[in-house]
Amino acid sequence: MNRFLLLLLLISTFAARAIAQAQSAPPNDVAQAGAAAAPTPAPNDYAKPENWLCLPGRQDACAVDLTTTVIAADGSMAKEPWTAAHDPPVDCFYVYPTVSLEPTISSDMMQGPAEKGVVRTQFARFGQVCRLFAPMYRQVTMMGLLARMTGRPIPQAQALAYNDVADAWHYYLDHDNHGRGVILIGHSQGGNLLRQLIQKEIDGKPIESRIVAAALLGATVAVPKGADVGGSFKHMPMCRSASQTGCVITYESFPADYPPAVGGLFGAAAGEGMVAACTNPAALAGGDGTLHAYLSTHVREWVNAAQPGAWLKADKPVTTPFVSLPGMLTAECATSNGLNYLAVKVNKSEADARTGDIHGEVVVGGQVRREWGLHIVDVNLAQGNLIDIFAQQSKAWLAARH
Repeated sequence: MNRFLLLLLLISTFAARAIAQAQSAPPNDVAQAGAAAAPTPAPNDYAKPENWLCLPGRQDACAVDLTTTVIAADGSMAKEPWTAAHDPPVDCFYVYPTVSLEPTISSDMMQGPAEKGVVRTQFARFGQVCRLFAPMYRQVTMMGLLARMTGRPIPQAQALAYNDVADAWHYYLDHDNHGRGVILIGHSQGGNLLRQLIQKEIDGKPIESRIVAAALLGATVAVPKGADVGGSFKHMPMCRSASQTGCVITYESFPADYPPAVGGLFGAAAGEGMVAACTNPAALAGGDGTLHAYLSTHVREWVNAAQPGAWLKADKPVTTPFVSLPGMLTAECATSNGLNYLAVKVNKSEADARTGDIHGEVVVGGQVRREWGLHIVDVNLAQGNLIDIFAQQSKAWLAARH
């Protein structure tokens, strides 16, 4: 697959209209967009509340309805209410994935439906175990990726995104952390930025002692083959139990019957002897386990994916913003053609009243793009598992500290 086509598929992952923007932009426009990003913008002031999507104690993007319909195999439905923890003992610091469709290299700092939508889908539920901190940042947009993939380097834009995240992190440490444990959570571009943050600011430094865990999802973390540490991070290992702290959970999810392809987007790590790490949140010690997914029933403002449809064979409407499908999904870390990934299976019999659809595929022109796997629902597939793990890790971190 040539690089330009690959980028168009990347753009289509997030919204159909981005394809039209990319295809209609003459090369000179792309070049001008890259040139516009060259001057170094002033740093963000993270003392301003508007530069945060989520902060503790206020009504914001994380103060949303997360009520879930739990659908059993026999078709029975029950509502699962949700409330944030009253006084959680640790914090969560989240960096969201690529969502911006702005016609510039770097996004602005306006909180739009895409940013709010992905926070609702991926992050707000973690308020069950931690205080929530989610900074806005000037991410590399789809147009920025187009500029880079068509031969125009965009180091300023990439540096701007990282510097914003680092500035937000330092502001949080200086003004809000007060020695508390913190869980880092990022997906896709957000996961890659947090990987850089750990490499530059945390790994092997005193602040590492405050890291309860890091979940870098849909982003590649390199480890030497057969090892849990020594690639991307020199000191922070992969998590292999829920009582382990200061460790990393990472995976790139694919349907078990459609593994990643060699030369594709996921499953491989750069560097001799390096492989992409995989930690299965349904079975950290290894093997397979049951996923506790929370899948969105909303139309996704931030992605061009298979939009949520019928969850049951019978015509029973779901009126809550999320569904859970107990026992239907299992996962294990797998290797295919030297590529590591989280293999997700849908387990249902003919008698199962559920359709078996989880609506996590990337769709272009009505066709599922298998090279993306289940990237859209990387976080949601194991959200319940991650909440349980984070709760246990938080207890272990507090017990070790006090």
